[in-house]
Amino acid sequence: MKHFVSLLVFIIGSTFSLAQQTAPTRPPDPAAQQQTIATNFKAPENLDFRTANIISEGVRLQAEIFSLKSNAGKVLPTIIQAHGWGGTAANFRYDAIALANAGYLVIDFDYRGWGQSDGRIVLLTKPEKKDGRKFTAEVEELREYVDPMEQLTDWLNVVSWAMGEPMVDKNRVGIRGSSYSGGHVFWVAAQDPRIKALVSQVGAFESHWVVADSEQRRLTNEEAMKRARGEIGYPEPRIKAIGNLIGAPIRNKVMLYSPIDEAAKIKDCAALFIVAEKEELFDNKDHAKLAYDRMPGTKKKYVSYPDITHYGIYREKRVDAIKVAIEWFDEHLKK
Repeated sequence: MKHFVSLLVFIIGSTFSLAQQTAPTRPPDPAAQQQTIATNFKAPENLDFRTANIISEGVRLQAEIFSLKSNAGKVLPTIIQAHGWGGTAANFRYDAIALANAGYLVIDFDYRGWGQSDGRIVLLTKPEKKDGRKFTAEVEELREYVDPMEQLTDWLNVVSWAMGEPMVDKNRVGIRGSSYSGGHVFWVAAQDPRIKALVSQVGAFESHWVVADSEQRRLTNEEAMKRARGEIGYPEPRIKAIGNLIGAPIRNKVMLYSPIDEAAKIKDCAALFIVAEKEELFDNKDHAKLAYDRMPGTKKKYVSYPDITHYGIYREKRVDAIKVAIEWFDEHLKK
């Protein structure tokens, strides 16, 4: 069961300012937060805020970009962030504001099918009136399911998009993720040497629970077979397939997810691992600690917050965790 719940993680957040002149004494309870769409979101007066479109395998992703107004037009060290299981870019606004106030250009984005990004389109009927690659057909947009392999591809495409932004210092790019995306950023850094620093907090680094025993393997293989034969489609949006988490997993794709196996490839990226000492969703020694131990070199650090469980990183230790992340990025992207 412990392996099964290793994926029951997602980012929860809020939308208020960390600017010194407006900073609250502590974050409000994330569970009580209403997430505002970007067109209605008002950033603190000292920050520039805009949205951008990013194309990942033909699908439009939406990004939210933060920076200090006093840094307008400057080339800045850049942090890219994305949410975990069932979250959206809006969940990282609290963190983005803190990072922007620390002098970074911050890019948060929604995975395909989540938040304000478009979903992948599939055909429901045979194409009609076909003219080259253009045709008319009934289609369906796939939304709010969890396919980590698609999400990793989105990550790589967002990094590539950032390299074309005038304000992005291409030699000083960092990435940050939490929970499920805490493993994502480790995998991305292993594939892309342009990443110079990463912060992974309370991250899950493998998803082998879908094949942990004969029954789980049977369910995974049966689902893959039926989907390949057209007997089942993709899950309906917003299904709570695992506990209260929004987003049903695509089990055969989840089976392939194992960032821990990429550790040896991370050689020139400084990695900070933040964990909850009383992590209840998985065993840290099989996830962040194992990734830390396997990663070569000395540009790495392991921080364990005592007396908190997984979601404590978003409540009582959220401000502390952001502060530690900023210090890490300052050390490896600014000095």
